[in-house]
Amino acid sequence: MKVLVLNAGSSSLKFSLTETKNERHLMRGVVERIGLEGTRLRIGDRTEAVQARDHGEALAAVLNRLDLAGLEAVGHRVVHGGDFTASSRITDEVLKRLEAFVPLAPLHNPANIAGIRAALAALPDLPQVAVFDTAFHQSMPERAWRYALPRRLADERRYRRYGFHGTSHRYVAQRLAELMGRPTGQLRLIVLHLGNGASASAVQRGKSVDTSMGFTPLEGLVMGTRSGDLDPGLVLELARREGVEETVRLLNKESGLLGLAGASDLRDLHRRIAEGDEAAQRALEIYTYRIKKYVGAYAAAMGGLDGLAFTAGVGENDAEVRARVIAGLEFLGLELDARANRAGGPRISKPGRQAQAWVIPTDEELAIALETEQVLGG
Repeated sequence: MKVLVLNAGSSSLKFSLTETKNERHLMRGVVERIGLEGTRLRIGDRTEAVQARDHGEALAAVLNRLDLAGLEAVGHRVVHGGDFTASSRITDEVLKRLEAFVPLAPLHNPANIAGIRAALAALPDLPQVAVFDTAFHQSMPERAWRYALPRRLADERRYRRYGFHGTSHRYVAQRLAELMGRPTGQLRLIVLHLGNGASASAVQRGKSVDTSMGFTPLEGLVMGTRSGDLDPGLVLELARREGVEETVRLLNKESGLLGLAGASDLRDLHRRIAEGDEAAQRALEIYTYRIKKYVGAYAAAMGGLDGLAFTAGVGENDAEVRARVIAGLEFLGLELDARANRAGGPRISKPGRQAQAWVIPTDEELAIALETEQVLGG
């Protein structure tokens, strides 16, 4: 199936033209600075200026430059799917439900919906599918998703743990099982999606049973600019002293690695560590310690570990982070192959051990295309 995959952000539109049969991308690109001066369209190595006052004009610019012959469907990334447990073909009723979820993801869902509406207007005869970042984690048991709050808050206001990066976690978990040569139904896996945003998931028998992000993407691991886990009392103190809006900005935009060391990019931290920067060294220790702690917790929750996958920008490219995370996990039957790790894998654990560790590139566009095909029956 030939699928146009769209990922609409507040001022961007990422896209790929993907063929599912051979699992390959025919074309990939992005429109940047939508609604702002200097709007540009990048396709492969080419960049050109375009006019795009909104997502509709951005999509028109994309469609004018793609070979749409044989296009069969459109797949959309939607960050927050609320209580959707699976991807869904887009209908008027589905759109109404997505509008109701906007308060749960006010920074992401409005843009996702704008992209959907633009594609429905431009390509009205094609079936279109919403693929939700949250859907994979809807299989979490109540003990994992419910906060210890009054039940009415969860039931009436949907205050619960949702989890994110689900499209990536599902894709990588399936690839990990394939590489290990075993069915997902037999495995206890942990996927570490480590980029500027970062999350961990526990995948048991092919189902997500826990994940580090919660009601929002702020919970969990230390990230590039997000704090990750905090004492709620500290958040209340910040809100009292700084105000709610400033606290939101601090925790999302000025915390994490940036707050700890003044840099959100691991490459900058490694350079500064080599120069003797103690703040950068401490930041890396805190970052990798938090990841290791989640690995241990999820292995305990599943009663053991069979496979561990590193993915996304940091997970795929930072051998030092991978080594620090795996160090000390020999009690889980996991031992690092240092040479393979430095080479980038794909397998980075020593053979013959109980658990395996792999580096697996994520491909969310391909995952969305495959999910679109599945929803539409192939």
